[in-house]
Amino acid sequence: MIDDSNEFQSLLSTVTEIAKADGAEDMIDLLTNSQITIQQTDYDNWNGGLYGYTIYICVDVKTFINHRDNIEHIEKDIDSRFSLAIRHLDNEQISRVSIIPKSYDLNAPMPNPHRPFSASENKRRNDLTAYLDKASEDELIEEILLPLFRQLGFHRISFGGHKDKALEYGKDIWMRYTLPTQHVLYFGIQVKKGKLDSSGITKFSNANVAEVYQQALMMLGHEIFDAELNRNVLVDHAFIVAGGEITKAAKNWIGGKLDVIKRSQVMFMDRNDILNLYVVTNLPLPDKARPAQSEPHDDLPF
Repeated sequence: MIDDSNEFQSLLSTVTEIAKADGAEDMIDLLTNSQITIQQTDYDNWNGGLYGYTIYICVDVKTFINHRDNIEHIEKDIDSRFSLAIRHLDNEQISRVSIIPKSYDLNAPMPNPHRPFSASENKRRNDLTAYLDKASEDELIEEILLPLFRQLGFHRISFGGHKDKALEYGKDIWMRYTLPTQHVLYFGIQVKKGKLDSSGITKFSNANVAEVYQQALMMLGHEIFDAELNRNVLVDHAFIVAGGEITKAAKNWIGGKLDVIKRSQVMFMDRNDILNLYVVTNLPLPDKARPAQSEPHDDLPF
């Protein structure tokens, strides 16, 4: 069923590729920078049963306002791409696509990454741990961090890859977050694949804290261009993210080097934070993180 999290993620990737082939830039932006969910909303039991689904594309209020005069046309365009991608399915259909502005329910419980996990959640966490052991830095960013931050409500997430290191200015990703008051905060993210420690010698797969410190200063001091607002803005907060452990010594070293103002702008996220947030937000695992399916045997078992 297409409302399965893994199936829907695959469907969403297919529709995004179709939009890229059509050169539909506005649609690509909505599909890659929004929170997208699917829900079964119809059922017709004629001819074996027909399941109907509604796709909800949750965007920030400013984006919704920019598109509101053309919102129905955009929804129909996206609907047609989804329907094209599932045209081979006889008993499932997309009933409609609904673009809705991001709403904030202050009473809604937030996912708690520190709660006890179920057996199935622990299994997903272990599968993701094994994937992180083998993943490259770009895979950590593209397959784990970008979907995670989108799911957590960040938007305009920009990642340029590592083709041009000179233009990073200390950050691998930048993104923004809209507060319930409609004020906007900008975040820069420096990502390291392995462990972040404070040793004088950088070991294999480890990152030295002095290098990260310099990149954090560069990140906080360099402007970024927000094309939607057509102006340069400064990064409000710097995320230092590691695919391994960030030792206490490393955090204390950076805290001691930064002044009081910049110290409040720096936040840390290590492997445990990534794993726990990924599990409680119920994101589908990357393809390479899923356990291999055993091939069925053709021979009879005797």
